[in-house]
Amino acid sequence: MNQISRRTMLGTAGVVGVAGVVGVTAAVRSGSDAEADADVAATQDAPARQIIFHSWEGAEAFDVGAHEGTEVDDSGQLVIASPAETIDYTDPHTDITRSYDVATWTGPETSLPFGATQVIPSWNVTTPTGTWVEVGAQAVTAAGQTTDWYVLARWARGDGDEDIQRSTLDGQEDEHAAVYTDLLAALGETTFDSIRVRVRLHRATGGTQSPQVAMVSSMSSALPPDETVPVSEPGDAAGTVLDVPTYSQHLHTGHYPQWNGGGQAWCSPTCTAMVLDYWDLGPAESETEWVDIEGEERPQVDHLARYVFDYTYGGAGNWAFNAAYAGERGARAYITQLRSLVEAEQFIKAGIPLIFSMSFTEDELDGAGYGTNGHLMTLVGFDDNGDPVANDPASRDEADDDSVRITYRRDQFENVWLPRSGGIAYVIAPPGQELPAADADEPNWG
Repeated sequence: MNQISRRTMLGTAGVVGVAGVVGVTAAVRSGSDAEADADVAATQDAPARQIIFHSWEGAEAFDVGAHEGTEVDDSGQLVIASPAETIDYTDPHTDITRSYDVATWTGPETSLPFGATQVIPSWNVTTPTGTWVEVGAQAVTAAGQTTDWYVLARWARGDGDEDIQRSTLDGQEDEHAAVYTDLLAALGETTFDSIRVRVRLHRATGGTQSPQVAMVSSMSSALPPDETVPVSEPGDAAGTVLDVPTYSQHLHTGHYPQWNGGGQAWCSPTCTAMVLDYWDLGPAESETEWVDIEGEERPQVDHLARYVFDYTYGGAGNWAFNAAYAGERGARAYITQLRSLVEAEQFIKAGIPLIFSMSFTEDELDGAGYGTNGHLMTLVGFDDNGDPVANDPASRDEADDDSVRITYRRDQFENVWLPRSGGIAYVIAPPGQELPAADADEPNWG
């Protein structure tokens, strides 16, 4: 489970809390009351969950944007060609100042089919030692005002002496929007009619290596402020469970407390490690030799927590950072939101596990054995009744890999996921993996 003070999340059309939702509202009660509520909810029309996903990758897509010192290399990735400027950057976490050559790619203005209230960018980038990228977003509001650029991340995979310390930039706020760790949230009555993303590529001044940007994406959404959602009808993924390895975060309790306090807070890295190992994309043994915990059997979890740690947020649960780590390992990875478990079923049928963000009290999710203000689980399938099967790294609060696999009630699971995080999902798969078909009018993956 993530630390309680992790960040503000938008589970609905407005800001609903800190730490993956503070002050959890009981969305579904237990026992016969819950079943009665679910029966009533199922008869109601679900409010529109407006979500759309855009991505830019490959020469054709990158050439649509504006290049200031960038070009697309022979592999279709965005790199520094001739730097457009040189800057001095002082890392706020080390106070070390270094000089960098910078080139910038700015994506095209992208119209949205609805007034969006939140935007989450993702990126798949390779960052050799001493290089890094800055990812930003800009919007045009419904009132026709163009916002300033908001910086969502300064990302470098490494953490050596020549690297910056990767971080987000909380505290950016104006009359239009605010940045809450890994998302840009519209404020007040503001909505976004269009968005654009920007990537600034940095390398040490005079250097020759460049970051390589394989993909940049953005998820934009406007969600209803509902505290509960109707339970969705199970589909033909019922009875399909993927062979995703089960890892308990509690087996890492107390490990390397400098990265978010240790494994008791590593739900996101543990889930990401499970999915990467499912795809055979986890780190090699030589990469995890630095892990010196006696008896450690899953050093890839410690490794992942270290290399997704956000030095501003102070945690390893940054959604986009986990996707970026997966991208550096060769996956095509991004953050989006789903509308229901019906959409998730399509991924399971395609052989693709998903990672979900949620929050709940102990009595809201039967069998969990704990409550949390912010947590990640890996969805690995559905039982014969259509109930979701999860690899829950909190393991019923037990330090045991064998207790990680658990089946939850469908109505309860949807109601601690959709209203609480807005249906956040990590999509992580090899680049050649075929994805299920998305909604034709408002595709929320691609």
